[in-house]
Amino acid sequence: MNKNPKIDDYIANSAEFAQPILIKLRDLVHQAHPAIEETIKWGMPNFGYKGMLFNMASFKAHCSFGFWKEKLIDGLVDNNMGMGSFGKIKSLNDLPSDDFILMFMKEAVDLNERGVKLPKSTKEKKELIIPKYFTEALSGNPKAEEVFNGFSYSHKKEYLEWITEAKREATREKRINQMLDWLTEGKRKNWKYENC
Repeated sequence: MNKNPKIDDYIANSAEFAQPILIKLRDLVHQAHPAIEETIKWGMPNFGYKGMLFNMASFKAHCSFGFWKEKLIDGLVDNNMGMGSFGKIKSLNDLPSDDFILMFMKEAVDLNERGVKLPKSTKEKKELIIPKYFTEALSGNPKAEEVFNGFSYSHKKEYLEWITEAKREATREKRINQMLDWLTEGKRKNWKYENC
């Protein structure tokens, strides 16, 4: 088994009710395939083998367990109950049977072994509405404008939302100046978190 001590720490630091749930799910993960590796991503335990497979998390009053390719697994449907494929797990009794969980886990492993990818989103991107003050600020700094225009839709959107959501004009001006500095350095809005 490829057990990561960071996952041990995560479980040990979880609420008392959550620990047996997380331990059980982790054990089932490794029964599904012995080569599954553990890591911490997005602040929670993640499991992978030839790509992402599962994640689990502990909250104040419940746990969750999610399948990365949930939509591709027959019989496992999005429950619209928040993060996780089994809804809010508050005790071991909230989990399906071990055989049921293992069946889906093994199917997820099989999808990765066969190289099956999630389909690309068909959701249309809304056109970005760029206020005049925003374009004027960029046009006054050709380097920042060039970097911004070279960004993907999502990175442009992050900057736009940050600037346009400012409630006070003074806050907006401060953010615009910060944005121009970061763009001149080629930085995305959330550059501080990219290598965490």
